[in-house]
Amino acid sequence: MTETTDAPDKTGTTGTEEWSPPQQKLSPHAISLWRVSAILYNVIGFVVLAALLILDSVYDWRPWIGWILWGVTVISAGYAVWDIFLQPVWLYRYWFYGVNAEFVQLKHGALNKVHQVIPMAKVQSVSTNQGPLMRKYGLYSVSIGTMGSSHHIPALPEDVALALRNQIADYARINEVDE
Repeated sequence: MTETTDAPDKTGTTGTEEWSPPQQKLSPHAISLWRVSAILYNVIGFVVLAALLILDSVYDWRPWIGWILWGVTVISAGYAVWDIFLQPVWLYRYWFYGVNAEFVQLKHGALNKVHQVIPMAKVQSVSTNQGPLMRKYGLYSVSIGTMGSSHHIPALPEDVALALRNQIADYARINEVDE
């Protein structure tokens, strides 16, 4: 006669459910969303730098200030290439999530890999968010609140985000309160 326990074994499984890394991907529109967002932020930064460079030439500030401004401009141009063209593709390629009755798993990052496992028992709230840019692409983000922090799954299609929110709320036994 053999006994079965729910204690984790050496592979990280409880015996009742196989432990596997998350497999769900974000919406492919996330790349476009992140690119547009990066373009907006970089344009604002370059407008500020242009204004400072104009003020430098008009008011003839000390020479070292002009050199620093031009150096920041060159570095910002290189960062803009990364931020607009490369980073959104990397973010999309390495962002995964998974939900089951016991855990929410979030896995992201290429260089700095992060794999978060959030027990359903610790989930206190779950919500969907949509800003103006996300609305343009029909995307939502799902926010999962625990006692100590908040976790986000960005850029999901509307139907997936709403179903995921309801599924997590059901697993975590969060009741909706109508006011």
